[in-house]
Amino acid sequence: MNKQTKDYLSNLIWYFTIFSIIGMFVETAFCFITMKFVESRKGFIYGPFCPVYGVGAVLIIIALNRFKDSKIKVFTYGIIAGAIVEYALSFTLEAIYGLRFWDYYYLPYNINGRICLLYSIFWGFLSLGMIYLVKPNVDKIINKIPKKNLIALILFIILFIDAIVTFTAISIYQERARRVYYGQEQMNEPEITKKLFSNEFMLRTFPNIRLNTNEGEIIFIKDILK
Repeated sequence: MNKQTKDYLSNLIWYFTIFSIIGMFVETAFCFITMKFVESRKGFIYGPFCPVYGVGAVLIIIALNRFKDSKIKVFTYGIIAGAIVEYALSFTLEAIYGLRFWDYYYLPYNINGRICLLYSIFWGFLSLGMIYLVKPNVDKIINKIPKKNLIALILFIILFIDAIVTFTAISIYQERARRVYYGQEQMNEPEITKKLFSNEFMLRTFPNIRLNTNEGEIIFIKDILK
């Protein structure tokens, strides 16, 4: 692998990390402003990451940076790319975890509650800001980091482990809730998972996780385990 390729992949990891962190703070602030309380909006169990933003930022940069000579194209393709990314992520996360991390059924012009016109337009404006304002400044910061490729590799390993642990923890948490909901005996799980992924910890970390019942209902786990 040549240096140019290493630098490119390293930058993608940095983009994902930086924008995932920014996304978590944006989501937390949005929750506070609109709902008047602070709530965890993390996507990973330990790190301060909202990976939807990280993935979205990386894909926007990959898809739209080539069109940076035309703001109209960046805005238009940003709407389309953002909607596709958001729908695909919503579908994929629901397939993996059996739940939705966001739902736009309450907003007009939505498609299956996964995307809506308002947020797709936001993606267009976000793309303009990303390509013309944020990315150039982020690139300057990344290029000043000593041993940035090595640190990016370490970040990738940390993010990968965090993702695996998150998947494991949510699966255990959902199974506990399912057994409580159906009045079944609790599973015989190791003491370490009881301590690391206690119901109280999971509720604070992922307060909006829902359970898909066998009858097709979607119920907040916090309402089952309260």
